Amino acid sequence: MSFSMKKAAFLDRDGVINRKAPEGQYVTRWEEMEFLPRVAEAIASLNSAGFSVIVVSNQRCVAKGLATGAELDVLHQKMLRTLDAAGAHIDDVYYCPHDDTPPCECRKPAPGLLLAAAAKHCIDLTQSWMIGDSDVDVRAALTAGCKTVRIVRSGEQMGAPAVLVARSLLDAVQQIQMHEASPPNNA
Repeated sequence: MSFSMKKAAFLDRDGVINRKAPEGQYVTRWEEMEFLPRVAEAIASLNSAGFSVIVVSNQRCVAKGLATGAELDVLHQKMLRTLDAAGAHIDDVYYCPHDDTPPCECRKPAPGLLLAAAAKHCIDLTQSWMIGDSDVDVRAALTAGCKTVRIVRSGEQMGAPAVLVARSLLDAVQQIQMHEASPPNNA
């Protein structure tokens, strides 16, 4: 019996899948979840390309007492069902419920969420991509050994260097597909 590792697309949640809440606020209830344009199409495209799709998200709202883990799980289950109904499958959701201090192994930029997902789902991190909208997403991916796409909105500055820069999740997915289709540079 042969054992094969899968490739994955790790997606940050807020700012990649759904509209981010204003600074200092959090998406904690289903009524606050507003999917960004063409997200289901982008995830379905990742599914078709053979990627496992896994959400990895910092959710400090739990540590702040604004939502319980159970409430967040309900929100995530509704998110998964809604996207599934649109033909977009997410394999799993991982989130860090902790605050910045004390430091933990799972809060991005630490790679813990990606490493846990890779272990559970037999993922080859070197063949995988992290798509996020912040430098902490890029740093977590680099530490875990993933390739990176940074979603940048107009006027934003980018610190940590990502392999690709995109304007949306769909743009990121299209760039990944072009990047993977191009032959390696043997110069």
